[in-house]
Amino acid sequence: MSEVRTARTYNQNHIPRERTPGRRRVSIYVAWSYPAEAGRNPAELDNRFSTLTEVRRVAWPAYEDPKWSDPMHFQQGIAGSLELFFWAWVPFQEFVEGVTGHPVPVYQRIDQAGFRTPLDERVLADTDTLFVFGLDHMVTGQEAQPEEVEALRAFLGREDACLVLGPHHDVGASDDLAARDVEYHHHGDPLVPRQQRFATYVRGLMHGLGVPVENRYGLRPAVREKNKIAPLSTIGDLDAKGWLEGVTNFNFHMHLPHYAVTTDEPDAIHVLARQPIDTSRPHPFTDAGNTEFNMFLWMPPSGERAGDVLLADSTIFSSLFGGDESLRNFWRNLVSK
Repeated sequence: MSEVRTARTYNQNHIPRERTPGRRRVSIYVAWSYPAEAGRNPAELDNRFSTLTEVRRVAWPAYEDPKWSDPMHFQQGIAGSLELFFWAWVPFQEFVEGVTGHPVPVYQRIDQAGFRTPLDERVLADTDTLFVFGLDHMVTGQEAQPEEVEALRAFLGREDACLVLGPHHDVGASDDLAARDVEYHHHGDPLVPRQQRFATYVRGLMHGLGVPVENRYGLRPAVREKNKIAPLSTIGDLDAKGWLEGVTNFNFHMHLPHYAVTTDEPDAIHVLARQPIDTSRPHPFTDAGNTEFNMFLWMPPSGERAGDVLLADSTIFSSLFGGDESLRNFWRNLVSK
């Protein structure tokens, strides 16, 4: 994780960025209620993030430096784990700023201090590429409001607009506890409970905008060596804008969502990349004969929607899960094309 170059600030509003031709203005919107996530009862087994103490125990000794382990310096509960997300997004923010010349603001639907920021013109007016990270647990009830859908519809009326949706995984959706246990042993991450369902908010946006996709499961990618994710299966003929130029793989994460396409219309949405699955570990999805899952999708402009809609999981933009030149090429393509 990189060190900040200037003093950190807190507790002020965003200063709008001027439009500069050829240099996109990128924003990140985290669709969670921070207090609702941080306030989940650690005694509950399901549908919550880990406490930092649990992370330290599982990842030991990775977080035993006092800057993580000292309770006088860093929060040890669920809030501590949420703060790790912010640390891990900094390299992506810095990379994008280097490419575009614009700083990258990170908005939260409800932040630490309880300020609520819906998706509206305050977020969208100075944004060309918007990332929406669907990291809200369903039990926290983050519903996309009709006026937010309309604001995004207007945003996508701009020819240069790009919306990147990243609903995270949906593990353990089945009522069958045995099936949940199979999913758990498939991904193999002890920090993910038997049931962890995300992205009510992004699902609502997709429904409102007519994006025919649903996030399902948490699938373990195949690897070619320890924790080195296997190359993507790409469909280059459909990649008209070159989103995947110079890209062979993303980063390794133990439980990634399958973005199921829910329409039969052939040109409504294109699956540009699929990820091979670790088939050595049983899972209902692979038991059904699948060996890859949908990883990166593009919904081309259509009708009054002049902008692009992409789907890519939020972990692709986090340094918690590693990165290489291929990943940075992907980041660059997304914010410069």
